[in-house]
Formats: sequence, C-alpha cells, structure tokens
Amino acid sequence: MAPQELPAQSAAPTKDMFYRAAWRWHFYAGLFVAPFMIILAVTGMMMMYIGYFDGRDGEKITVPVGVERLAVSEQAAAALASIQDSSLVEWLKPRTDANVSVFRVRHGDFQSMVAVDPYTGDVVDTWVRRDGWYDFADGIHSDLLLGTTGDRILEIAAGFGIVLVITGLYLWWPRDRGLLRSLLPDLSKHGREKWRELHASFGILVSVFLILFLITGMSWTGIWGSKLAQAWSTFPAEKWNNVPLSDDTHASMNHGNLSDVPWALEQTPMPASGSDVGVTGTPAGQPVNIDTVAALAGQLGFDARFRVAYPRGSTGVWTINQDTMSADAEDPFADKTVHVDKYTGKVLADVRFADYSLAGKSMAVGIPMHMGLMGLWNLVLNTLICLVVIFLSISGLVMWWVRRPKGSALRVFAPKTPENLPHWRGAMIVMLFVAMAFPLVGITLIVVLTLDYLIVKRVPALRRAFA
Repeated sequence: MAPQELPAQSAAPTKDMFYRAAWRWHFYAGLFVAPFMIILAVTGMMMMYIGYFDGRDGEKITVPVGVERLAVSEQAAAALASIQDSSLVEWLKPRTDANVSVFRVRHGDFQSMVAVDPYTGDVVDTWVRRDGWYDFADGIHSDLLLGTTGDRILEIAAGFGIVLVITGLYLWWPRDRGLLRSLLPDLSKHGREKWRELHASFGILVSVFLILFLITGMSWTGIWGSKLAQAWSTFPAEKWNNVPLSDDTHASMNHGNLSDVPWALEQTPMPASGSDVGVTGTPAGQPVNIDTVAALAGQLGFDARFRVAYPRGSTGVWTINQDTMSADAEDPFADKTVHVDKYTGKVLADVRFADYSLAGKSMAVGIPMHMGLMGLWNLVLNTLICLVVIFLSISGLVMWWVRRPKGSALRVFAPKTPENLPHWRGAMIVMLFVAMAFPLVGITLIVVLTLDYLIVKRVPALRRAFA
C-alpha cells in the first residue's frame, strides 16, 4: 500500500508529519518483508497445487474399483511385508472407492509411506515420508530450510508484515476522495503514480486476508505460536480428568515440518491406556485391533477420509483423527479426534470442534483456509491472494527504485523523518502493543532503534546511506 503525493517537507502541515513518519515505517518494513513475502507466496502456491492434484501423503493414487475391500489388517500386513523390520504408525483410509489405502511405517530412524490396493492387497508404491516436492516447498515455507534460525526470521518477517498492513491502511485511508472510489485504482495516471494506485488498491483489497494468513502462519512459530498463542489457547485436558494421562503431548504424533494433529490439541497431554475407565467403544469380547477400531470410527461419525494412529508403547492409545488441516475433509466444523484404550477398546476421549477454545476454533478454520484445503473455491481465492502479494512486493520495490534520485545507487533513500512529530505518543502506544503481542518484533525494533542511535547517526557514511 503506497503513500499519496506529499508537499515539500518544509511546507508540510503538522498533520502531514505523522503521515511522513508512518510512510518511513512502511518503507523500511516493506524493504525487509518483501523478499520473504515473495518466498512464502511462491512456496505456498506450490504446496497448494501439489496437494490438490497429487495429495500430501499419496492418498490420491488411484486403483481399479474392486468388488470388496480386504480387512484393514490384511492391507496392513501387506504394507509391513514390503519394508523389512518396519512397524506400523498410521493408516489413512481411502478417500474414495478408487483410492489406495496408505500406511505410514517406521523402520529405524526413517518413516515411509506404503500405498496398498485395498481390494487386492498389492503394494502400489512406497516412498520416504516428507521427502517430496511438497515437503521441499514446505521446508522453505516453514523455516527457509534453516531450522530454528529460519523459523525466527520468518516470525519476525510475519510480525513486520502486520506492521506493514497497519501503516499501509493509514497511508491509504482516503483524504481527498470517497472511500469507495479509493478502493479502485485511478488508471488515468502514469509512471510511478500508476504503480502507486495499483499498489494501494490491491493492498487494501487483500489486507484482511493477509492479516489472516500472517496470524495463522505464525501460529506454528517457535515463540509467538508455541510459547504464547498456542500455550494459552490449548484444549483443556480437564475434559478427561478422570482418565490416566501420558507424559507425551499430542505433538509427539507429529513428524517433520507438517503437523498431523489439530493445533488446539498439540500441547495437551495424551490419555494413557491401561485402566478400566472410559465409555463403550469396540465390541466387548472382540480383540482391539485396526479392524475393530476402524469399524468404531464409522459408528462415531467419521464419514470422510480419516486416519488411525497405532498405539506407541505400553500405555499408548489408538487415535482416530479427522482434521481439515491434514486434508482429511473440507469442513473444519466436522473435525474430531477420538482416543481408544489399546487394552479395553473403551473411548477415553472424544474431542470435537465445539470443544475447542475460541482461539482453537479460529485456528481450526483459519489454518486450512490458509492452506487452501477447504475446496476449489479456497484454492482459487488463495491463488489470487498469493499473486497479489507477489505484485505488492514487486511494485513496492519498483516504486522505491523509481523514486531514488540519480547517483544514489548506494543509498536506501527512505522518506525523511519529520523534525517535530505530532501524535508520537499514540504511535508509541501502537508500537508497544505490537511489541507485546509479537515479542520478536519488539526485540527487533529495540535492536534497530539502538543501532540507529548509537551507530548510524554517528557514522557519516551510514547516515547518508540511510538518510
């Protein structure tokens, strides 16, 4: 979102001084954020289209429809036999009658996926989990392939992206023409002015979605996501306070960059098998195995694609999960997670969308929307948003380059800071709120301001470069 034309600074009225300061904040935030926004938009589109056409876990592989499916246990045996010394981790129910069953197996330090024809038991394909193009794009999207360092960089970039939207809205807010007219660019202008019109109009049209994407994306980050938002909004384990709890949380079921359990449950302790509590689940007198647990899932309303995680260890539980975030379905309001005692077959916990906190419900809807998993309309909408974000990033850089005076190749040439800044207390309150809400942004702002005061303003070459 770009600023309007300004009179010369010497003649600027008092009310324009704060505008100039907001422009300067928008400028620096944009220079830092633009490259990351392009990276996130491109990798986000890669993930959406690979997932839409090929599936994240190979679940869209097709086979001829047979007369009757084999028991899940028979399909599982075929998957185990295909990889030596492996153990079963998870079963992904076929999405349609023409899709394969997919089993996740562990062998040594690796996990692989095995696609099985549910009618014949033939192994159709095997591959190392989290080792495809989708996962390569997700690795860049999640942490720039730099691990914790990349996660922190992207968290800072996302936080400054929010600053960028706030300052952009202030700069765009119509002052000389009506609100509705300001939403549409004035295409009669030329040169940098046309770039500015397009930048501002497209920016305001996607601002709400951009905030949504930034917040939901930050929900997985190491500081704001796990230490603040997620830790304070996690599902209350007290709902099953009469059930033995494991030392493991739901996050222990995750593998790789992608999360396999709902955001609201990640930090909640898992229930433990080995007691006589719980409600009736699998039929009494029958073994508790993948066949009876899969049948129980159907009785409990798991009508879309769902997944069943095998128990781990002596106190592990069977976990039946249908999660829109994992591309199981397109309706996040139907998400559900059920834990079953591995010995008695009793249901130890049954968590539905309605049980989540407000933040958990928001993320249960916001994250799959962010990922383009709620249907074709969502894929198309997200594609348009990603393309606009790329345009905003490029157009902002173009406007900066065009406005630079000749001979200033080594200068950043930011808008100058007003000498007498009005409303600075209000601005500081806004920045303080942002710093408290997003700690890494606050720390970065403090570091930048300190460097500016102690070094940049005292070194002539730096002072000229960042003038």
